[in-house]
Amino acid sequence: MSVRLRALVGYVLAAVTVAPLVWLLVTVLKPADELFDVALPSRLTLDNLLYVLTEVPIGTYMLNSLLVSAAVTVVALVLHSMAAYALARLRFPGRQVIFSMIVSTLLVSLPVILVPLFLVAKQLGLLDTYAGLILPAIFHAFGIFLLRQYYLTIPRELEEAADLDGCGYLRRWWQVVVPLSRPVLASLAVLFFLANWNAFLWPLTATRDPDLRMVQVGIATLQGQYGSAWNYVLAATVIAAVPTLIAFVLGQRRLVEAIKTSGLK
Repeated sequence: MSVRLRALVGYVLAAVTVAPLVWLLVTVLKPADELFDVALPSRLTLDNLLYVLTEVPIGTYMLNSLLVSAAVTVVALVLHSMAAYALARLRFPGRQVIFSMIVSTLLVSLPVILVPLFLVAKQLGLLDTYAGLILPAIFHAFGIFLLRQYYLTIPRELEEAADLDGCGYLRRWWQVVVPLSRPVLASLAVLFFLANWNAFLWPLTATRDPDLRMVQVGIATLQGQYGSAWNYVLAATVIAAVPTLIAFVLGQRRLVEAIKTSGLK
């Protein structure tokens, strides 16, 4: 394939990818009576965005999502990194069995365990609390799997040198392994943040307090049983997408690098 043809294919794919986003922005700027017209708007208006920003507590929803997403990301990175290091470096009976069991949880989706998870959260008094939104979202087998694969690529000589200096496993992990795994940790931070920012099913199930609604649940409240204000729904969607775009733009380079590196072994 020639360079020009590859460039043309790249431009076409980019246009196909970006076109829905551009049309979404155009639709948000349309007057309400022209929302479903398959044509450019007769005039541009900010009424839809201003209504969502002033009449809908979108700021509270986004703050809740930010708190939950940031807490889950930080705690998950620490715990997943420690677990992955143990599975990659420590020798103990049943290590492969434990790793296989962890990876097998990727086959279980949230709807399958939603009822038992809700019952456990209810017995522990976690419903309608930030803890109820954060704790069930911390564990994810993909993070442990990706980090373990990355740690297998780190030369053992670096850890052996730290061992000669009297470092135990904890100091080896913190002073040697963690600094070397910044790219994969950054990529996982982006993935965890995006996943929890866009979470809907569990936040909807675990909270009834309007003050604890996360942004996706808050957007869903704009849709009624017999009708929906789609102009406001689309406007809220655009506003809620801004932090995710920022997070992805900041971390996309390390995300690709970490996935490529972790696939070497």
